[in-house]
Amino acid sequence: MTTANKVTVFRILLIPFFVYQILGFRDDGLDWHRWLALSTFAAVAVLDGVDGFIARRFNQRSELGAVLDPTADKLLLVSALVTLSLTHTHLDPVPRWLTFLVLTRDVLLVAGSILIHYTVGTAKVRPRWSGKIATVLQMATVIWTLFRWPQSVQWWLAMGATVTTVASGLQYLWDGMQQLAASPRSSASPRQ
Repeated sequence: MTTANKVTVFRILLIPFFVYQILGFRDDGLDWHRWLALSTFAAVAVLDGVDGFIARRFNQRSELGAVLDPTADKLLLVSALVTLSLTHTHLDPVPRWLTFLVLTRDVLLVAGSILIHYTVGTAKVRPRWSGKIATVLQMATVIWTLFRWPQSVQWWLAMGATVTTVASGLQYLWDGMQQLAASPRSSASPRQ
């Protein structure tokens, strides 16, 4: 267990606290819950950069880290989108269609990776520009919502996140189909 992986595990452990604070703010409207949620979200995002820096700087890249790091990112964003799309009396909720599309894309990516793993042997996932932009816009939507800034801008951020989420999902689907097509296991077997 490298230091970078320990930082990633700590990020994952902060996510339930983040969710608890959002739900606390939803229930009682006390601003300190919202500020703790924002601070925790920011801390987890900063620690994402820290664990990446440690892994690169001290040559601590590992297979475990390659799985844990994106898992921590996904858990944070999905948890935030789901809890913020619930009905709130003190916050403008994140549009449910964004949450639905993000969840759908992520479930399809996991299912596709499992299929490729069992069919081809190894799923190769390349980060795509659209996926990175989608992540940034999803984070911006979460932060905008937690700051309680104007809902009209939140809608545009959510729309941008939606478009790039769909685009990245289509790119990952294309990549997966290419991997399956390139595998001899995907070819039809001749009849005997």
